[in-house]
Parts: sequence; C-alpha cells; structure tokens
Amino acid sequence: MASSLSATKLVLCFISFFFAIASAQLSSTFYSTSCPNALSIINTAVTSAVNTEARMGASLLRLHFHDCFANGCDASVLLDDTANFTGEKTAPTNTGSLRGFDVVDTIKTNLESSCAGVVSCADILAVAARDSVVALGGNSWTVVLGRRDSTTASLSTVNSDIPGPNLNLSGLISSFSKKGFTTKEMVTLSGAHTIGQARCQNFRNRAYNEANIQAAYQTTLQGRCPRSGGNTNLAPLDIGSATTFDNSYYTNLVSLKGLLHSDQQLFNNGSTDAQVRAYSTNQATFLSDFATAMVKMGNLSPLTGTNGQIRTNCRKTN
Repeated sequence: MASSLSATKLVLCFISFFFAIASAQLSSTFYSTSCPNALSIINTAVTSAVNTEARMGASLLRLHFHDCFANGCDASVLLDDTANFTGEKTAPTNTGSLRGFDVVDTIKTNLESSCAGVVSCADILAVAARDSVVALGGNSWTVVLGRRDSTTASLSTVNSDIPGPNLNLSGLISSFSKKGFTTKEMVTLSGAHTIGQARCQNFRNRAYNEANIQAAYQTTLQGRCPRSGGNTNLAPLDIGSATTFDNSYYTNLVSLKGLLHSDQQLFNNGSTDAQVRAYSTNQATFLSDFATAMVKMGNLSPLTGTNGQIRTNCRKTN
C-alpha cells in the first residue's frame, strides 16, 4: 500500500511539474502587441451569442472541456471529418451533442479580419469558455494565452478520456485524476452543470430505475423522457436555474435532483458529500474555486512555441 501511495504521489508531482512548464509558456498578454483587440473581439461575439440564446454559454464551456480532456487544449475538437481524416465530433459523447461551432467560426472570421494568422482556435475556446461563464453570472478568471492548434485529432481518446454520464463516483475520481485533478477539483468542475441541458438518452435510466431521486423530480423527468423514443428530448442539468451560473446545481444534488447518474453520484453517501453540501450553502466559495480550477484545466497539455499551427479555419488544418 505504501509503495502504491508513493507511486501515486510521484505521478501527481510529475503532472504538477508539467502544468508549471505549460503555464510558463503561456501568458495573459500573449496577444497584446500582435492582436491587441483579440479579447474584446471574442467577448463581443460570445456576449451576443449568449444574449441570443443563453444555452450557448453552456455549449461553449462544454466545447472547451471536451477539447482539453482529449489530448489537451489544442482545438482538436473543432476539426471536421474528411475523406481521409477522422475528427472527434462523431464520438458518441460528442455527436449531435456538442454545439457552438458556428459561434467559434464567427469569432475566427472576425479575428482573421483584424489580425490574420495570429490567434489560435484553442485560445478562442479558452477565452469563450471564460466569457460564457461571466455572461451567465459566474466569476471571471485570467486566461493565459499562446496555445497553438493541433493538426490531428483522436476519436479513441475522446471515447476513453471524456467522463460519461453513467460513471460512478470512483470512475469520476479516476477520470479526473488521469488529468491531474484532485477529487475536490472534480467536484468543483462538475459544477459546470449548473448551466446547460442533457438529452433523454443520457438520463433515461436515472428517471426510471434509480432510487436516490426525489419523487416529484423523477415524475418530471419521466414526462420529458419516455421509456422508449424521444432520445433527443432535453432537460436542464440544473432544474432551478439552467441559464444562471450559480451554486444551485449543488443544492439540487442535496435534494436528490441531479439529472445525470454521474451528477447524483457526487452526493450519494460517499466521500464527496461534504463538499457538495458546503458548496450548496456557499456560492461565493464555489464560484471562486471554479475559476481557479478552470485556469488549471486550460493548462492541460497545450501546444506552444513551434508545435502545432495557427489554423486559418478552425474546422480544418492549414
């Protein structure tokens, strides 16, 4: 047991060291000379998109997460399939589910008009995620910049590394630990589900077959999601305020109103119950912790220096 713990600590130290190196290569002022209006261009487009459809904030945040958890924050998630190239969009967890690509296209077009070939698609995703959270009421954070874009994608990595909606607590802890996150940070980042919606196919089993669910809420879910058919019917991940970035996701969990199996696993007589309860009564702490955890996530294995490229079109390599 002691040797196993030592090995685990060694792995976490190595990951922390890698994060430190990645952070050192990124800078919040990366575009201050080469594209001084970059952040305002991104913010204007994100604010407009979220004002038009509040759900888009959750979609843009999710794009960044799904990008970073599959081989790092390199915009691989944006690449379209071609005759001889398979991207990540058709992975089961992504297909028909990821949204916001048109918003990214608009941002990229505007940036290319202002400073061609300068701002990466990976940085667009990182900034758009932050701006989306802020637009819906969450805390801001400083996004370090200088990521470059991948020329490859990995469908298999998406399938193996993106945590799914049916994971138990141990699976969630393991999935996030592989990326260098503590259990506390996993619970914090799960709070992204305070905004957005999920498809019936991802909560049907919970709606009909699980016991740790509030009765009236279960009836509501069954009304949205029939036993068969209606796979794409939507329900809010946060039944209280699906378009406001707050702590009600956690108050829902305490009330047994988690939409996904993986959500309710965070409050199910397990090791994370205390943190969920704490966040449910202290929104300020959650919002602060979330911002900090997002900075760390944005530092997952970025391409920097001469690695990768700056795509002209986020959907395809140059």
